[in-house]
Amino acid sequence: MKLYIAKATCSLAVQTIANELGLAPELVHFDVFGKSTSNGSAFADVNPLLYVPALALENDNDDVLTETVSIVSYLADQHPASGLIPRHGTMERVYMDQLLTFLATEIAQKHIPLMRKLMTPEGIAFHTNKLQSAYGVLNQRLADGRAYLTGEQFTVADAYVWATMWHERSGVKLDHLEHLMAYVARVEARESAQKALRDEAEIVARHEASLES
Repeated sequence: MKLYIAKATCSLAVQTIANELGLAPELVHFDVFGKSTSNGSAFADVNPLLYVPALALENDNDDVLTETVSIVSYLADQHPASGLIPRHGTMERVYMDQLLTFLATEIAQKHIPLMRKLMTPEGIAFHTNKLQSAYGVLNQRLADGRAYLTGEQFTVADAYVWATMWHERSGVKLDHLEHLMAYVARVEARESAQKALRDEAEIVARHEASLES
């Protein structure tokens, strides 16, 4: 498999889940500004919409998966004993899919206009309030002392939340959400998350060095 990633994006969630499963996809860094890749390939041939993550599978159809939620769910589904996602056909899976959709629409996507400085003052206030409310929901969920969003089991949802903690870049204040911030620190302390950060930093550095040479 080839996993196309970009620096400090939600592709970190896919890397983390791959690490949890002991998988080792070949990482390819995509420079979202210069549009180059670390292996010299044309990313537009992989995903014409030019965003990560994208997972190129080595199967008969050379399938390419996009969208963070779809990729992490696919990987976890291939290893049901991992506990990273509930089984299809259960109410637990319905609730997980509901949670992942919430994270994608009410958190990940709400950060982007703020980070790109595309908002009017009214828009900034609206998106900031929406994010604070959404993170408040997570904070309340964690208030009972659970380790992770659905209990004591780390799941794909936790990887996604951690990978999209872009509040500092978007200017959203979350320090008052103590349960949330302690939870994020727990996720980041996992070896799978630390390895994702190390691997990302290494391939980004190699790519940047090649561009300068």
